[in-house]
Amino acid sequence: MTVSQIDEEVAKLLKLKAQIGGDEGKHQFTLKTAKGTRDYNPKQMAIRERVFNTIIRCFKRHGAETIDTPVFELKETLTGKYGEDSKLIYDLKDQGGELLSLRYDLTVPFARYLAMNKITNIKRYHIAKVYRRDNPAMTRGRYREFYQCVNDRRILDGMFAVCGVPDDKFRTICSTVDKLDKMSWEDVKSEMVNEKGLSEEAADQIGQYVSMQGGMDLAERLLQDAKMSQSKQACAGLTDMKQLFSYLQLFQVTDKVVFDLSLARGLDYYTGVIYEAILTQNCPVNVSATQNGVDEKAEEGVSVGSVAGGGRYDGLVGMFDPKGRKVPCVGVSIGIERVFSIMEQKAEASARKVRTTETQVMVASAQKNLLNERLRLTAELWNAGIKTEVMYKKNPKLLSQLQHCEDSGIPLVAILGEQELKDGVVKLRTVHSREEVSHTHNSLFTSVWSPSPLVTIPGTLGGC
Repeated sequence: MTVSQIDEEVAKLLKLKAQIGGDEGKHQFTLKTAKGTRDYNPKQMAIRERVFNTIIRCFKRHGAETIDTPVFELKETLTGKYGEDSKLIYDLKDQGGELLSLRYDLTVPFARYLAMNKITNIKRYHIAKVYRRDNPAMTRGRYREFYQCVNDRRILDGMFAVCGVPDDKFRTICSTVDKLDKMSWEDVKSEMVNEKGLSEEAADQIGQYVSMQGGMDLAERLLQDAKMSQSKQACAGLTDMKQLFSYLQLFQVTDKVVFDLSLARGLDYYTGVIYEAILTQNCPVNVSATQNGVDEKAEEGVSVGSVAGGGRYDGLVGMFDPKGRKVPCVGVSIGIERVFSIMEQKAEASARKVRTTETQVMVASAQKNLLNERLRLTAELWNAGIKTEVMYKKNPKLLSQLQHCEDSGIPLVAILGEQELKDGVVKLRTVHSREEVSHTHNSLFTSVWSPSPLVTIPGTLGGC
């Protein structure tokens, strides 16, 4: 290529660069959240907070305390704990010579915390975000039924052994069985045989067992089973399962619990009982879904899926202890995002408004030039522990202040006017009924705190 040809090509490139903006051009990008993440508006956060508060109250009622751990851990802390799910861990770039990963769950960091602090007895809850390189699909729908499935890792391992699964394939076959809530048995069997190298005979035997469900009677029956009774591990798990159901009878919840041999939970650290909480919905299929070929039987009850799961992991803490000391542990993880999605759907289907604030009273004025008086009364209400709002405009119109209360679901308005100031009273207006009563300052505080029907707003999902 000659010099003139090179110059010509360079000129073309410079021209092209100028057309697309070059280094000086404005960078164009699409404003969006990263895949698998979302923003939450005030209404959604109000529902989310209600879910959190309900769960936290339950934990506290049973004597739990809370902790927190870093959002990222040393990569070696998380490595080898999740089996096939390890590929879903987010690794971070090297920072200061440490290889780090975002936490995949709250269980492994908790086990590391116990080992570091030499704790052997604690009842804790932990609400925090975890990160997975997954393709999430949020199932939505109002639920009508709630039940729990239980199994035991020892029963599973014993079942695999008597069915002819090689020891080195236990975990990988367990991960495949764990997909039965998303795949048909035919697809699961195909994966076992064609991808995992399991014999068809062994897969068929597993298929016979994983179709079984029941209660204590099933545990007793399996203890007498010709094959399962040959496995000491399975017998130990079945004996504990009988004990579990005897406790469930005392708690009067056996009608909500099913012993399900198809429940696997693929994480490697489980050592004993495992369980999942399942929601089902029972609402009509929408027209578009039916037109797309959805089975009409879905009207009878459509599974929403697992909203919580967990189990026993007695060996996990020992993995971090220098002397390998085991600490018996059992826990449950609640799928907040799925629960939130269900509650959001329920709120959307309801005609009730969702309150995004907890404001009890709005301080308003009926005339101009009363900003100082409004601010003074607002401060007094705040100091009395009353959740209060005020418009910071100098002379807001009364109609605008009342409309803000309507829109925000604020139940009461404390109205100041020149005559009220002279008389030393405040008018307390109930927003939905428009009833007004004059109060002194002291009786005003009592009236706002009172759980009177006057502060109830029909059609409002309070605190949600």
